[in-house]
Amino acid sequence: MKEIFFNNELKLVPSKIICVGRNYAKHIEEMKSTPTKDPVLFLKPNSAIHPFEKPLPVPAAFGSVHHEIELAVCISKTCSSVSAEEAAASIAGYAVALDLTLRDMQSDAKKDGLPWAVAKGFDNACPISPFVETAAVKDADNLELLLKVNGRIRQQGSTRHMLFKIPQLIAYASTFFTFERGDIFLTGTPAGVGPLQAGDEIEASIESIGTFRTTCI
Repeated sequence: MKEIFFNNELKLVPSKIICVGRNYAKHIEEMKSTPTKDPVLFLKPNSAIHPFEKPLPVPAAFGSVHHEIELAVCISKTCSSVSAEEAAASIAGYAVALDLTLRDMQSDAKKDGLPWAVAKGFDNACPISPFVETAAVKDADNLELLLKVNGRIRQQGSTRHMLFKIPQLIAYASTFFTFERGDIFLTGTPAGVGPLQAGDEIEASIESIGTFRTTCI
């Protein structure tokens, strides 16, 4: 099982990564999707975790691989059917993450009405930075996100544009999935997603958390 780290070197082992889609209006628009009444949830397994600072394997045999920068949330304790207030009190910290997506495979699955778990959950599909503790982030619902590929800005946004806020998302997800200590929640991505290939240099940053770099291989 893969581990995640906090800046103070605390190590945790997430049992799963719960993710939300369609949480930024402009990303919904660029994907030609429609907003939903409730959050759209999907899962990544523990095997999708990849330390951000290590070279990032990009699978070349399955079509286009897209980057999606996201604010990651780590859960501090077991949570099941909690309120938004309880959810807010259960956040251990935050990190910078990428939700890598096999876009061609996902698009084909959607057209055929089939699940797209493979497109989101493949090995190394969740590069993630070390976490910072909750106290280091004054307002997680108002953080600037920036992703550059080869020095050029691809994604730029703010968590204030999220359609569903973090405590609301965790509370909703906890209705269906019991969070265990160390589990990760990805909060969605702003517009500007695009393809990656071997040799690309990635720089991803989120305000109050840090800037992290990796190279695609």
